Amino acid sequence: MGAQEYKETLSLAAYLFDYPDAKWWESLKKARLAAEKAPAHQIREELLAVIDYIQDMGQKEYEEWYVRVFEFSANTNLYLTMHNRTDFGRQSKDMLEFKRLFLENGFDTNKELPDYLPAVLELSAALSRERARDVLAVAAPKLELLRSRFAEAKLAHTFLLDVILTTAEELESETA
Repeated sequence: MGAQEYKETLSLAAYLFDYPDAKWWESLKKARLAAEKAPAHQIREELLAVIDYIQDMGQKEYEEWYVRVFEFSANTNLYLTMHNRTDFGRQSKDMLEFKRLFLENGFDTNKELPDYLPAVLELSAALSRERARDVLAVAAPKLELLRSRFAEAKLAHTFLLDVILTTAEELESETA
């Protein structure tokens, strides 16, 4: 994976998971162009599949779908510590771990909770390979669980989680 490739891939995934406000819609064409330039065929195809899905759905329908699926669903929301709700002590520890990752890397999450998937991806994209690998290693078990929930719900965004997990595996294998 090229020096900038993981950063661009993670940034694009963060963008595609972010809330689709007016500014987001204005940038969707740029996101498509970025996805079309992804060097890895599989990643390019998965990113474009999600973008096609979004564009085919249209702005109003996609925004309603996004809120229903990512904000109001306990099973498919984008907060990584919310999916294993059987142990609230563990959830608190996990939340603190995400907060620690931001602070140790010189960032804070004033706008979002530290376990919000787009924020974790943006953090990873801003870091060196080694540090990005470490952040993604902490997030990976949560991403795997979220991926299984997305697959069960037959969400197109499962492809985005595949892209993220593939990127994390490639960073891990490069530094191992």
